[in-house]
Amino acid sequence: MRLSPLQSSSTALRVGSIAFLWLCVITVLHAALNGETRQPSTIRMGYMPVITNLAAPLADHFSKDGTPSFEALKFGSFSEMAEAFRSRHIQAAFIIAPVAIALYQQGVPLKVVYVGNRHESTLVVAKGLAAKSIAELAGRTIAVPIRYSGHLLALKRSLRLHGLGDESLRIVELPPPDMPGALASASVDGYFVGEPFASKALLTGTGRALMDVEEIWPGFICNLMIVQEDLVKDHPQWVQRLVSTAVNSGFWARDHMEEAVQIVSRYWGQDPEVIRYAFSRIPGRVRFDLYSPVEAELLEMGREMLQAGLLNGELHLSGMVDDRFAQQVDLSSSYSFENIQAVK
Repeated sequence: MRLSPLQSSSTALRVGSIAFLWLCVITVLHAALNGETRQPSTIRMGYMPVITNLAAPLADHFSKDGTPSFEALKFGSFSEMAEAFRSRHIQAAFIIAPVAIALYQQGVPLKVVYVGNRHESTLVVAKGLAAKSIAELAGRTIAVPIRYSGHLLALKRSLRLHGLGDESLRIVELPPPDMPGALASASVDGYFVGEPFASKALLTGTGRALMDVEEIWPGFICNLMIVQEDLVKDHPQWVQRLVSTAVNSGFWARDHMEEAVQIVSRYWGQDPEVIRYAFSRIPGRVRFDLYSPVEAELLEMGREMLQAGLLNGELHLSGMVDDRFAQQVDLSSSYSFENIQAVK
């Protein structure tokens, strides 16, 4: 059977239309699946529920209707968070500082753009212990969040200041949420951690504060924010928005403490009373204003890591810090809920 010219033209048109539609489908699918061409609407941030990372849940809360929005993902350990960052499951991480240094030394492409709230870590010991200084804890078991933590480095620094060796203490690793229970059951004699996990033992009466970190390390960096290097290169305006939101939300929390406590307690799944006590135990203790990263401070911590055997070889931290975003934060606005939402 021969097709008429009209039928041939109609058939060719249908075939061409189907081919064109299929090409469109392939193009759309490719754009949707290819992370490099997709414009992300959400930046995923890893964090642990501690006061130094207060900005993570607040940034999530304030950016619900923003572009991009900031999604705070709570992790159970810093090692899990580090692997999520390494595998690019998250674009930003509020992470313990020595882990960030170790990642950079290993060649992970990252930038430090913000430092979390400072002066919020405390060494808690069992209430029944008569020790009045770290020197009197010789032979005791003290927990830290992770081997690669500033808390371990601060303990070792304090031991040196008292003329003691590392072997004076038995230092063990324990996830912060498990620390108060371990102290109550006498599994450990004390623990060094960021708030509010110290306050939980203080409130229940099972522990007492032996030392606040700023007593031996003024300006101590507990956690800082790292972001993927390509996010800085490709979308610096989004990194600026993230850093500005983090900085301003800290000041907002300082001026609206009760509202902040209610918000973060829902994200953290913790008792508001414990968080409230962590802020009020020493009024004005937590520093929200030291948020700009400084390479010299990370070098100081890196040298402590070398001395503690956490790093090998030479330090190579050049290029790790990008402070331009913190330097460009606009602090002229009042710290209202509306202004944080509108921050650029």
